[in-house]
Amino acid sequence: MTDIIHATTVLGLTHNGVTAIGADGQVTIGQTVMKHKARKIRRLHNDTILAGFAGAAADAFTLFAKFEDYLEKHHGNLQRSAVELAREWRTDKYLRQLEALLAVLDGSTALVISGTGEIIEPDDGIVAIGSGGMYALAAARMLVKHSSLPTREIVDEALHAAADICIYTNNNIVIEEL
Repeated sequence: MTDIIHATTVLGLTHNGVTAIGADGQVTIGQTVMKHKARKIRRLHNDTILAGFAGAAADAFTLFAKFEDYLEKHHGNLQRSAVELAREWRTDKYLRQLEALLAVLDGSTALVISGTGEIIEPDDGIVAIGSGGMYALAAARMLVKHSSLPTREIVDEALHAAADICIYTNNNIVIEEL
């Protein structure tokens, strides 16, 4: 039996015209923290799209490369590229085996893309994935609703709240903004 790899909390949102995505740095295998400062977010398509992953890192890097190819092919059209990636991911014999989720944002759209072909666009524009994703999501929703914090600070505070609750999330937070 192989150990389960738990690897992350990713949170992204657009608020007051600013888009940000952040992630913690912890990678856990079984009961052991193997890495504290993993980088799970990146900028894509000439720095116009922010993306983060949860799940197996090698799988996510494969998906990032595929997604970037679609972004190039479709001139940065986030939704079209997401549909094409999800279609290929769901139908390709090799890609179907990949275990990861992607959270992607471009300033006007926020999506979660899964290997089952799901593309989810949250009603409130806040995307959260990974083992601590729902904790970060709840915190971000309350901070958006009940504070005047800037977007970057909302992401930071929500991820720190998740880190305080989820044992698979740490406080080594990396944030990118558009």
